[in-house]
Amino acid sequence: MILVTCKFNFFQMQEECLLPLEPISLNSTSFQRFSINPNVYLHSILPNNQNNFPRYMQDSSRSIISDLSYKLLKHADTYARVVPFNPENDPLLHLDFTAANTSLTSGITSDTNTFSQYINQKLKGYTYGIGGYNELRTVYARSAFFDDKEEPRRLHLGVDIWAAEGTPVFAPLGGMVHSFAFNDNYGDYGATIILLHQLDGMSFCTLYGHLSLNDLAWLSEGAYINRGQLMAHFGGPAENGHWPPHLHFQVIENMYEKKGDYPGVCKVSEREQYLANSPDADLILQMMQFAS
Repeated sequence: MILVTCKFNFFQMQEECLLPLEPISLNSTSFQRFSINPNVYLHSILPNNQNNFPRYMQDSSRSIISDLSYKLLKHADTYARVVPFNPENDPLLHLDFTAANTSLTSGITSDTNTFSQYINQKLKGYTYGIGGYNELRTVYARSAFFDDKEEPRRLHLGVDIWAAEGTPVFAPLGGMVHSFAFNDNYGDYGATIILLHQLDGMSFCTLYGHLSLNDLAWLSEGAYINRGQLMAHFGGPAENGHWPPHLHFQVIENMYEKKGDYPGVCKVSEREQYLANSPDADLILQMMQFAS
C-alpha cells in the first residue's frame, strides 16, 4: 500500500503531494490528455468513508491508495477505449439506479422489455449511458439471484456502459484470456469474458459481462488479446442475463480461483473487502468525467 498525502485546489487542480514511490504529477501528461480530475478516483480507495466522502475534494485529505490503483493511474495514457467513445462527439449520460431515482419503479425493472424501453428513452440524444461503481442499487430487487436470507446483494462493483445491442467491445490493454462462461441466471452476466493482464509486474483481471454469446465461440483460455483488439459485442437480453443491452466492466485484483465469473454486486456489509479487490474501473475507462 502507498501512503498519499494530497491537498487539492478544486478549480486550479494544484497539488502538494508526497509519494514515497515514483510520484504521479496531477498535472502530468496522463491527466492532461484525458482531462482527468484525480479527485474523481479517490472515492474508490476510501471504502470506510464512502457515504460521507465527497466525489470531488476541495480540501486536504489523507488516504491509502492500493498498489493496483496506483499502477492504473500511472499508465492512464496508455489504454485503448473499451467502446468507441469520443468525448467531443459522443454525448454521455450518467444513469442512476439508486433509490434516489424515483422514476425507475419496480414495475419497470421487473419486465426486461419495459426496462429496455426505459433505458432507450433515457438515452435519446446520447450515445452512451454510464455509471454504477460503488452504487447502492435498488434495481437488483428484480431478480432472486441477488437475494440472501440474511442480506441481499445491492452494491455494484463495476462500471456499466449502456448502449445498443451489438456495440463493439475492445481490449483496453493486452492480456490473456483468463476464462469465459455463459452465466445464464436471470439477472446474471450472461456471456462473460475475463482477461488477465500485467502492469509493472503486477497481475490483475478485467471482466466484461452481458456480452453476445457468439463472442465466446472463438475463445480459448490462454489466448492473447492485443491492446485495442475487437473482442466482443454488447449482447441482447436472451444472452446477457436478461438485461437491457449494456457492458459491465470491472477490474479485479485477485480472482480467488474463480473462473468465468466473479461477483459484480456485493452485500453492503462486505463493501470494504470487495471494493479493495475491485478498484474503480473508470481508472481505465476514463469516461465518467464526461457524463452529464
